[in-house]
Amino acid sequence: MVTAIRDQLRARLRTRAGYSPGAVTVILDSQSVKASETVSKRTRGWDHPKRINGRKRHLVVDSGGLQVMVMVTPAHYSDRDVAREVLFRLRLTHPEITIVWADSAYAGGLVDWARTFLNLTLKTVSRPKDDQGFVLLPRRWVVERSLSWVMRARRNIRDHERLPPVSEAMLAWSSIIQMSRRLTRPRTAASSWTTTAKTAA
Repeated sequence: MVTAIRDQLRARLRTRAGYSPGAVTVILDSQSVKASETVSKRTRGWDHPKRINGRKRHLVVDSGGLQVMVMVTPAHYSDRDVAREVLFRLRLTHPEITIVWADSAYAGGLVDWARTFLNLTLKTVSRPKDDQGFVLLPRRWVVERSLSWVMRARRNIRDHERLPPVSEAMLAWSSIIQMSRRLTRPRTAASSWTTTAKTAA
């Protein structure tokens, strides 16, 4: 029910901005967050590179940064392994999607697997080797900004939910609140989404 509401609101925002209701291009990324004591050991893990004991959120957004799908796993699961399940669910629930952008962590055999078994084109964006510090990367900055939007809801700063599906529902609700606010603004505010989508490339 929650995901249905989210998808309807996203379709309305896209239509108002002059785009088709369903996105054909999406961006994928993950975010590790700490888990509180209410989260069982079975559904949490240790993300060694991030030094975080908790869960990982795998977020899929459209070119304007609107949430398409979210999946929550223990933090020790690798992005590439979870991506197979994420992409499989994405193909079942959103057959109109043809291109998925992601960072270099999703490169390798996953690209061929997605093309062969799901008929999805997975494109990766790598960080320039010689650049240091903050670098604004094409496509990737859209989903990174969406992850920061999720964190604006104080409940999402840390994972408190005992079950991963409840965490996914809370993340969907935060997206519903965000999109509801956009829809109640004057129509001139829709131009910001259009600009974002056009500059995402």
